[in-house]
Amino acid sequence: MIPLSQPDIDDRDRQAVMAAMQSPTLSGGPFLRQFEEEFARRTGRKYALAVSSGTAALHLGVRALGLSAGDEVITTPFSFIASANCLLYESVRPVFVDVEADTYGLDPDLVAAAITPSTRAVLPVHVFGQPCKIADIGTLCQSHGLVMIEDACEALLAGTGDRLVGSFGDVAVYGFYPNKQITSGEGGMLTTDSEEIYRKVKSLRNQGRDIETDEIRQIALGYNYRMSEINAALGGSQLQRINEIKALRKQILERYNQLFAGVAGIGLPSVVGNNDPSWFLYVVRVHADVRDELIQRLAMRGIQTKAYFSPPIHLQPYYRNKFGFSEGDFPVSERLSRECLALPFYNGLSSSDQERVVEGVSKSLGEIQGM
Repeated sequence: MIPLSQPDIDDRDRQAVMAAMQSPTLSGGPFLRQFEEEFARRTGRKYALAVSSGTAALHLGVRALGLSAGDEVITTPFSFIASANCLLYESVRPVFVDVEADTYGLDPDLVAAAITPSTRAVLPVHVFGQPCKIADIGTLCQSHGLVMIEDACEALLAGTGDRLVGSFGDVAVYGFYPNKQITSGEGGMLTTDSEEIYRKVKSLRNQGRDIETDEIRQIALGYNYRMSEINAALGGSQLQRINEIKALRKQILERYNQLFAGVAGIGLPSVVGNNDPSWFLYVVRVHADVRDELIQRLAMRGIQTKAYFSPPIHLQPYYRNKFGFSEGDFPVSERLSRECLALPFYNGLSSSDQERVVEGVSKSLGEIQGM
């Protein structure tokens, strides 16, 4: 079986983890501080706070910005569900608008049309490592006095124009699950330029404790969203290779595109505008009528694939039941959810396995069309 994803762990990573395990401090120690400081430097933000997951980072961003019941946040239905769930944790209402078919990100014109007196924030997502039109969304936020939570969980060090994604939001968040560009096993990061937000999040991730004292003094309702030294050691080691990893993933994607050039019926990923993607997944688009059958036939050939994001958030059972969403509400997102297919994509994917994937897709499509 060729897996959909696979972490890239080398001897440097193992040595870093062993060093953390041999330390007398397994939480809140030097590996955490080093990871945070280097991450802030790499992303060009003043502050970075490591937490237990990208979802935790999203939740803390909502809390730190003071969003609460009665507030509305404009966001995307074409995303991993955590980007909307983090709003519900604080009784904030997600207001979905549709996405663009090329960037998979929020359509700025639809964002502008959705703003109401109850709108407090916008939460854009850089899907699959492709930057959305974040500069346009940032301009909208500034002109309407809205805050922004920038979900860059899938887009570490992606760029658009002369700026990195993650540099536009009042807060930005990243995830380090094992299928991401770098991994800490489990983990996430929140970045900001605001000292006030930094201090709030630093307290909230550690049960709401006062960060000015070592005493057990709780000043807010907080959470256990800490990252361990072991996770921080792995994440910090991986971060040292991020430029190499980003370049390697670009090479793998470009080789896929070359191999697929003669295969009919496949829509290939491409760079949009002046973007510099940091590729998270290799997602192709196929006709909705063949996508699910293609998944099954590739599995029989030992090739793991996955439909992304299917169904989109608004058609997940919980959201249908809570908000009354139905098919047709966001047609672009729904069409993408029926067409998008993630193929095996990871740092160690060999050229021969890529050839096997492309051959498998080509043969499977031929079989389906001949039925």
